[in-house]
Amino acid sequence: MTASSAATPAAAPLLQTPLHALHGRLGARMVAFAGYAMPVQYPAGLMAEHRHCRESAALFDVSHMGQLRLVGADAAAALETLVPVDVIGLGAGRQRYAFFTNASGGLLDDLMIVRPEPGAAAAAFGDLFLVVNAGCKVADIRHLQTHLATRCAIEALPDRALLALQGPKAVDALARLHPGVGDLVFMSGGLFQLAGPAGPIPCFVTRSGYTGEDGFEISVPQQQAEALALALLAQPEVKPAGLGARDTLRLEAGLCLYGHDIDATTSPIEAGLNWAIQKVRRPGGARAGGYPGSAVVDAHLAGAGPSKRVGLIGLERVPVREGSALFDGQGHAIGRVTSGTLAPTVNACIAMAYLPLNHAVIGHEVQAEVRGKRVPMRVTALPFTPHRYQR
Repeated sequence: MTASSAATPAAAPLLQTPLHALHGRLGARMVAFAGYAMPVQYPAGLMAEHRHCRESAALFDVSHMGQLRLVGADAAAALETLVPVDVIGLGAGRQRYAFFTNASGGLLDDLMIVRPEPGAAAAAFGDLFLVVNAGCKVADIRHLQTHLATRCAIEALPDRALLALQGPKAVDALARLHPGVGDLVFMSGGLFQLAGPAGPIPCFVTRSGYTGEDGFEISVPQQQAEALALALLAQPEVKPAGLGARDTLRLEAGLCLYGHDIDATTSPIEAGLNWAIQKVRRPGGARAGGYPGSAVVDAHLAGAGPSKRVGLIGLERVPVREGSALFDGQGHAIGRVTSGTLAPTVNACIAMAYLPLNHAVIGHEVQAEVRGKRVPMRVTALPFTPHRYQR
């Protein structure tokens, strides 16, 4: 073994989702993402996949995400010590967006929480069912075990896959596999036996997603994931879509991507996630504070945050990518782009960034540096395209 090879260990092989073979048969171009081999696009291409999701229904493989359950009568109260949202008041069959914070009020990860209905759903998915980001799931489970293990059981669910069916016609396609899914409203969920080619497939379905469109996320046993995917792709509305379209869709919808638009250095208030902190957890609320960094978050709620996440729309047709520096009219550096793309639906170059509060004003113009040149952008309201959730 040479010195150089000893100093540079071989990279760990990429993990594969249960749909890996299907992606190959569908002609997907695979990329490394969060330690997994994931489809970035299929032969139709990113733009076609993006538009199909906005117009009909797209199927995404998101099985790299972490699924876990908390079991115990004290699970909701325990989880509230790590997140600034109302978990105790979450109704049965309801879902809520949340985030873990650190001691400085930064974001360790964002996640979805469901309180399953009592009975079979709770027996299978615990008192709380959590979906966390792929790149953070090992750290998240360790974080939960470190802080909550004496109050509830934390159990990973590695034997389950996760599919996202998104778009205005997603309900038409999924209802053919079980008509009851049409009764779900945004941020609700339950157990459903979805019709598969060899019989019913037990799934936990939530009406939620990451595209700004109506749609569903479906937790399915990994050994039945391909059968379910094929049943969905057999519906006339449904086509496969990869991570590329998922990224442009969520950016148009003004949704944050962890590790890009939010991270351990940004507070939820800087990120514009105030809406996710219910009154009961804010200063003066019955269960205010008690989570890491609550004093910082409370101060930011009161107006002390140094910056704010904003939308930017290009005044020239020049894509502005993540990492591009931003300047004011006098040439002073004032921020950096966190996500950017040429948006198919908006038909414009869009981006998200953090700006000081005095620059984070709708209509304010900034300059983005692209390949050594400055291009003008205007601060605009988020989302770039309206959400179409079924409330």
